[in-house]
Amino acid sequence: MKRFFNRIYSIYGFGVFAFLFIILLPFFLFFILIDDKHPMLFKLNRLWALLFFGLIFIPIEVVYEEPIFKKGQYIFCANHFSYLDIPILGYLNFNAAFIGKSSLAKIPIFGFMFRKIHIAVDRERLRGRSEALKKALDVLGKGTSLIFFPEGGIVSKNPPAMGRFKDGAFRAAVEKQIPVVPVTIPFNWIILPDDKQFLLNWRKAKIIVHKPIKTETTDSKAVEYVKEKTYEVINNELKKYFPEEEFKKVTEKNES
Repeated sequence: MKRFFNRIYSIYGFGVFAFLFIILLPFFLFFILIDDKHPMLFKLNRLWALLFFGLIFIPIEVVYEEPIFKKGQYIFCANHFSYLDIPILGYLNFNAAFIGKSSLAKIPIFGFMFRKIHIAVDRERLRGRSEALKKALDVLGKGTSLIFFPEGGIVSKNPPAMGRFKDGAFRAAVEKQIPVVPVTIPFNWIILPDDKQFLLNWRKAKIIVHKPIKTETTDSKAVEYVKEKTYEVINNELKKYFPEEEFKKVTEKNES
């Protein structure tokens, strides 16, 4: 019976997502034609997120460990276990472009929007990754913040254990001397698991925005330091929400 209601809830949820996309599409296209980095595009992303989670009745708690200046520039790095991670980060009230996998850019209509507003990376090609890093540096040069999933996609088969972080976000941060803000999303993998069944489970969601990690030098050691520190902050936060023995078990399984 629970599975039946989850299926109904899921159909409703995906219907809401599609409906909002259709309603907001003309506004996205209008501002894309004006300027593909127009601040209104990021406000529309936020509006989409607020309406979506509101209409599927999932409350979102956003916790900031310390105030972050809205006019500041940051590289946000979040764990990634669920397809809900992208829309939920619309709750971050910043003009921030996503770094996402190239397959998103191939989705009809949505892909056009994604390519114009965000940055698609083909992680299967070495050149694709270097091209994405160059685009990211260009965006940072224009004063826009960035959102990375440094695991490189949904790679963990045993959340809440994370996959290893890739260097791209941290290279960009060190080169441009921009603080990295770790972001923990602890429960999305429970609400919408990456198990190909696409079943929504209702529960409260949460985002923890940690203290910025400053990049004070530009050498290769700085990249590794910021990467390891970001991983440590998110990993320690995830451990707060799940029993230590359970977390250790799935972590060991994930690394084997």
